[in-house]
Amino acid sequence: MLQHEENRRIYERSARLILLLALRDVCPGATLRVEHSIGQGVYMNVRGVSLTAALVRRIEGRMHEIVRRNLPIVKSRWTREEAIAYFSRQGQEDTVRLLAYRPFEHFDVYTCDGLSEYFYGDMARSTGEIDRFALRFYYPGMVLLLPGEDLSGPIAPFAERPQLMRTYAEANEHSRILRCETTADLNDIIARGEGRTFIRVSEALQERGIAHIAERIVARGARVVFIAGPSSSGKTTFANRLAIQLRVSGKHPVAISLDDYYLNREDVPLGPDGEPDLECLQSIDVSLFNEQLVELLAGREVERPRYSFYTKRREATGVKLRLNPDDVLIVEGIHGLNDELSCDIPSELKFRVYVSALTQLNLDCHNRIRTTDVRLMRRMVRDHRTRATDALETMQMWDKVRMGEEKYIFPFQERADVMFNTSLLYEIAVLKKYAYPMLKSIGKDSPYYTRSRRLCKFLHYFKDLNDEDEIPPTSILREFIGGCTFYGETRRQEDENMMV
Repeated sequence: MLQHEENRRIYERSARLILLLALRDVCPGATLRVEHSIGQGVYMNVRGVSLTAALVRRIEGRMHEIVRRNLPIVKSRWTREEAIAYFSRQGQEDTVRLLAYRPFEHFDVYTCDGLSEYFYGDMARSTGEIDRFALRFYYPGMVLLLPGEDLSGPIAPFAERPQLMRTYAEANEHSRILRCETTADLNDIIARGEGRTFIRVSEALQERGIAHIAERIVARGARVVFIAGPSSSGKTTFANRLAIQLRVSGKHPVAISLDDYYLNREDVPLGPDGEPDLECLQSIDVSLFNEQLVELLAGREVERPRYSFYTKRREATGVKLRLNPDDVLIVEGIHGLNDELSCDIPSELKFRVYVSALTQLNLDCHNRIRTTDVRLMRRMVRDHRTRATDALETMQMWDKVRMGEEKYIFPFQERADVMFNTSLLYEIAVLKKYAYPMLKSIGKDSPYYTRSRRLCKFLHYFKDLNDEDEIPPTSILREFIGGCTFYGETRRQEDENMMV
C-alpha cells in the first residue's frame, strides 16, 4: 500500500498540472484553488469564472488533448529570487509568500508547455503518463476523479458526501473568520507575535462546536451517543469535552469503551495477513453489547466487562452499571456508525458523531495539505511519547491502519448525525518540532524514506509556534503532544462510570 499511495500522489499532482494547463487555455485569467478530498476525487474551486457543466466538459476535453500531445514535464532548480519573480508575474501571491518563508535558497520547479508550477513532491515525466481521469461539475466547483489506490483499475466513481462537504465548508468559514487560509497566513500571524490570541480563538471556535452538538443531543432526547472516526482524530478528548458540555446541559454522561467488548483473542477472525483482525466488526461481541445496551436503557443493572490487552482476554470486573433517566451513555469505538453494532436499539435513542482532523489549511492555492499526513504526524508524536515508538514503527503499522479505515470507517461516515472537525489551524506549527526530528531519523535505505522526505519538505514551510503554554490542558492537540488533564484520570473515571 505504501508504494501505491506515493505513486498515486505523483499521479494526482501531475493531473493537477494538466488541469492548470487546460484552465489556462480554456479560461484565461481564471485561478484554481485545490480544496480537499471527496471519496477518491479532489474537490476544487475556480475563481474568476462561473463554472457550468458544459464549461467543465470543455476543460476536461482540453486536458485529454494535452495528454495526447505527451508533453514533457521538466524539473529544474530555480533560485528563490527567480521563483518569486516568476510567480509574482503570474499573480500567484500565495505562492510568493509561501516561498519567502521556506528556509532554502533554491527550489525545484516543474515546467510544461510554458507553464511553471511549484509542487512539494515528485511528478510524472510527461503528460502522456496521466491518461485516466475525469472532471465532474459539482456546484459551485468541480471534482477531479482519478483511478483507485493502485492506479491499475478504472476511474473511481464519484461519491457524493453532503455531510463531509458541509463540514469542510464550515472549516473554511472558520479559516476566513481567523483570516488564516494558507501556510503563509499562519506564518504571518506567528511572525507578528499573535500566536497566543490565535490559539485562544481557534480553541473557542472548537468549543462552541462541541457545545452545539451537546445541545442537539439533549434536544433529541438521545440516550446513547456513538463517537467514531479514523485513527488520531482525537476521539477520546472530544468525548471528554462533549461530556462536559452535556453536564452543562443538565445531563449525566456515562462512558463505556467498545474495546471492552472484544472477543478473546483466539476467537477473533483472521485478516488476509493471517493475523487477528481487531478492526472488523466480528471481533466485537455484538450480541453481548446489544444485550447490555437494552438492559441499561431499561434501567436495569449490568456487570460491565473489561478487555485486557495484556492477557488478550475479556475479564469479569464485578463493576456494576445502571443508567438513571438523565444519564447519557457515551460509546467511543471504531464501529459506532455501523447499524449492526447497535441493531437492537431504536434509532431515535441514538446520536452518532463522526470526528476527523479535516485540515482546512492549504500550502497555497495549488497545494493542499492532506488530512492523512496530519493524522500520521499526530500519531507519530503521541506514540513516541506514550509508547516509546519511533517514526519507523509508526509508519510500518500506518498502512494497515489506513486499510482498516477505508473498510470499516469511511463507508459509514455519512450515516453520522453530525461531523466534527478536530483539526486546529495552528497545530502543524506546534507538531513540527516533535515530528520533524523523528522523520529525519528515517534513512535512505528505508522503504519509508520517500514518505518521510515528503513530510519533512512539507514541514519546512511552517514557522515554529512556541506558545505551547497557551494551549489549554483540555485541547484535542494535548492528546498528542502531552499535558492533557483528562489522561491519568481516565481509568479511575471509567470505574466511576463518569467522563468528567
